[in-house]
Amino acid sequence: MSATSLADWLRQRDDKSLAALLHARPDLATPAPADSTVLATRAGTWASVARVCEELDRFTLTMLEALVVADADVRPASMAALCALLGPDVPEVRAAEAIDRLRGLAIVWDSTEDGLSLVPTAREVIGPYPAGLGTPSHDLDGKDVAALLRRLGEDERRMLNRLAAGSPIGRTREAAPLPVGASDSARNSPVRKLLGLGLLVRHDTDTVELPRQVGLALRGERPLGRVVATEPKLPTVPRDESAVAAAGAGEGAELVRHAESMLNLWSEEPPPVLRSGGLGVRELRKLSRQLDVDERRATLLVELVSGANLIGDSESSTPEWVPTTLADDWLAAGTEHRWATLVAAWLDLPRLPGLAGGRDDRERLLSPLSAELQHPMAARDRHWILRTVAELPDGMAIDEPADRPAALIALLGWRAPRRGGRLRDDLVRWTLREGTSIGVLAMGALTPAGRALLTEGPQAAAKQLAAALPEPVDHVLVQADLTVIAPGPLERWLSTELGLVADVESAGAATVYRVSEASVRRALDAGRSALDLHELFRTRSSTPVPQSLSYLIDDVARRHGRLRGGAAASFLRCDDEVLLAEVLANAAAARLELRKIAPTVLVSPVPLIDVLEELRGSGFTPVAEGTDGRVLDVRPAGRRIAPRARQDRRVGLPPVPSPERLAAVVRQLRVGDEAAANHRGRVAGFPGGAGSPLPVLRDAVRAGHAVWLSFVDSHGIATERFVMPLRVGGGMLEGRDRGSDEVRRFPLHRITRVEVADGEGDEG
Repeated sequence: MSATSLADWLRQRDDKSLAALLHARPDLATPAPADSTVLATRAGTWASVARVCEELDRFTLTMLEALVVADADVRPASMAALCALLGPDVPEVRAAEAIDRLRGLAIVWDSTEDGLSLVPTAREVIGPYPAGLGTPSHDLDGKDVAALLRRLGEDERRMLNRLAAGSPIGRTREAAPLPVGASDSARNSPVRKLLGLGLLVRHDTDTVELPRQVGLALRGERPLGRVVATEPKLPTVPRDESAVAAAGAGEGAELVRHAESMLNLWSEEPPPVLRSGGLGVRELRKLSRQLDVDERRATLLVELVSGANLIGDSESSTPEWVPTTLADDWLAAGTEHRWATLVAAWLDLPRLPGLAGGRDDRERLLSPLSAELQHPMAARDRHWILRTVAELPDGMAIDEPADRPAALIALLGWRAPRRGGRLRDDLVRWTLREGTSIGVLAMGALTPAGRALLTEGPQAAAKQLAAALPEPVDHVLVQADLTVIAPGPLERWLSTELGLVADVESAGAATVYRVSEASVRRALDAGRSALDLHELFRTRSSTPVPQSLSYLIDDVARRHGRLRGGAAASFLRCDDEVLLAEVLANAAAARLELRKIAPTVLVSPVPLIDVLEELRGSGFTPVAEGTDGRVLDVRPAGRRIAPRARQDRRVGLPPVPSPERLAAVVRQLRVGDEAAANHRGRVAGFPGGAGSPLPVLRDAVRAGHAVWLSFVDSHGIATERFVMPLRVGGGMLEGRDRGSDEVRRFPLHRITRVEVADGEGDEG
């Protein structure tokens, strides 16, 4: 009885099974395969099979290796033979489950009544040494390998056992052919004895290989070695969910505060872009000092702000990292929405911030924001890691530190050993560390906001964070040493006002501000009066306002604003003629080209903002005024550039088709198979546009026969459709596409081939 091909086996599957296959392997459905033969060919390509293997767990991969060892890609292999390779420790039901999964993925199919076949490219994907076994040696065919092994000494046996337990490839200088006149000890070395017996095979002068027959004999009743059929367990510990939410909210608020500070700093003094791209070491260290965070945190911060498109390369003659206009909208939003914007950017970031600070293959330093940190699969793997954490029962967390997640690494390594490459373990550590530092994870578990981000999106995550954030407070505690303590997150208005009149000295659950002469002057420059500042502290401080603070405000205000500036290009006015005389005597007056036009008025051709900055640098304290005489805030708002559209560089499987799309693809497969079965119909070809399909199509319309069309669309792409012709005329064929069940129009001049199917057409 001949073996069934994969294409024939697929034709025998029901619609539900085919839809499940296309759902599990969406690359097979794009573009829709014409028939089961095309589907089978596509399912057996190296790239598609390799993609499937990335999703297989360790045991299913072991079963796939067993099929390769059993040569199931050459001849059908029985289930009994596969179970014998797995060894006595693996239950047959577990092996059957793995085969069912491979069968559902069309990697394996039932080619005979009791035999399984494997797509040939699986051997290439698995590699030359399945299950650590070498290639078979033809020199050992027909020989009693067990008898040869019994003749070996302890040294030779030990060497073979080492190769049988690990890689079958060994490196040794004794692999080279013996030189003329070699000593007896050299001739009788273990390696040369084994080569002479054929129990090792020479690759080259430095390499030997253990043949598969020898490896299987040494492994005994466990031909594939120790097979682990169940996944490892995560150590867990109960956690109070409210504590997890509160810890995450605290980290989220810190992230927002740091990002806001960074945007304000880079608005005033944008750092340069390195010639090779990225952010320089000196600039990163400067930002780290300014924010009082370590460089790892600063790196993550700039990557997230860039990922959210809040900063960009100015692409000028001297390019700098400048906030975009989106930064203004972000700064005006609430804490929860600002946080959601940043963490959503992190979740889908096609980059690995954890690589920054390391070295590439050429020992060049990897910088934040540089192209070398691009990693197209980063977002896919980040989602995968977080989904694994999300599987924990409610109220449970991983009982291991975020920077040493050995158990989670082991679990993910078992679930998908071929995913992530050499960076897989680092990816797990980086994801947990970064997620914890931004409030997506806390205390070994997903925070409620992090879970909402993963399952529902940024808006739901923002709501969860808002619920976890402590209620904003409307008061502060002013201390005698001119420090102001905010006992929690401040109301937005109070936070803005306090940020004008005081500088943050330390942040945390309670933020400490310090009032100084410079900070008071900043508030006065922004248009606040001494009366405003006194009222702020009087009404918002829960502690008595110390006299030292009142004196400081009055003293600065007394000297502040005595000079008034306007545009002439600009002017200065002051009721104190002595003070104006001091200004004119100062060296700055010449640089500003100041001249007196009245006893109390000076004018300058220099813009007002430059006049104010120059005089402040010379020790004066002028302010700007409007046409009504009121103080104006003329502080620069900071540089901005337009945000640039960014190409999504994430890479992964094509999107999973919708149920409706899957049904349409399966329907087209059935139509294509029907057309292929009726291949004996009349065929009319029109190479190079010669001839006309019109007579054949008219006959098909009269007879009610379906036709198989080959045509070239307006983009020059050749496609095929199985069509029931309805009418022909005006240079067009109108017919019902049997794949989509839609009526379509086909230009006759684009049709290159017509095949009339045998049998009656579908009049419906």
